[in-house]
Amino acid sequence: MIYRIIVVISALLFVGCASNPMVVATDQTISVPPEGGSQVIFLRSSFLGSAINASLYDVTNGKTVFIGVIANGTKLSYTTAPGKHVFMVVSEAADFMEANLRQGKNYYSIVTPRMGAWKARFSLWPIKSDPDANYHHNMPEFEAWLSSTKLFHNSEKSRLWYEKNKNNIREKQEKYWPAWQQKSDEDIARRTLSPEDGI
Repeated sequence: MIYRIIVVISALLFVGCASNPMVVATDQTISVPPEGGSQVIFLRSSFLGSAINASLYDVTNGKTVFIGVIANGTKLSYTTAPGKHVFMVVSEAADFMEANLRQGKNYYSIVTPRMGAWKARFSLWPIKSDPDANYHHNMPEFEAWLSSTKLFHNSEKSRLWYEKNKNNIREKQEKYWPAWQQKSDEDIARRTLSPEDGI
């Protein structure tokens, strides 16, 4: 029983119920990507798991780039090079989303919670240009998500958090990536941002 309590406390401390280490952006405008770049905006707004934070990464080609910690009611923007990418969300577990980004375009993804063993887990779902291709059956209207969330960006506190937890994050990536690779082509297509999904 004591061991179980310790595990629960440890899970909560990992990202858990801690206050958001990110800072709200002074300018809440979603701008166009810089010349030669692409941009992905991650949004999160859901009552389920609202007290639990999750963290986001670009893990393309085995490299890990910390995007930030995403709390309920927030959004994060990430500027990167066009082309193929793999993104990862981490809380109790890790999950992934693939992307093929076009230069000069903004892309959108919704971070959605689902119940895990000890707390909420999260998944990344692409916002597709074709409404019929948005597969998540609980997905609310995109405009409502966009208007109800505030733009945040990294701070010294969030970067320090990542440095303290990056080994744990790497372990979760290595544990859950093989399961992603075993998904069918159809399942992965549902979880992929395609070039034409850019705005």
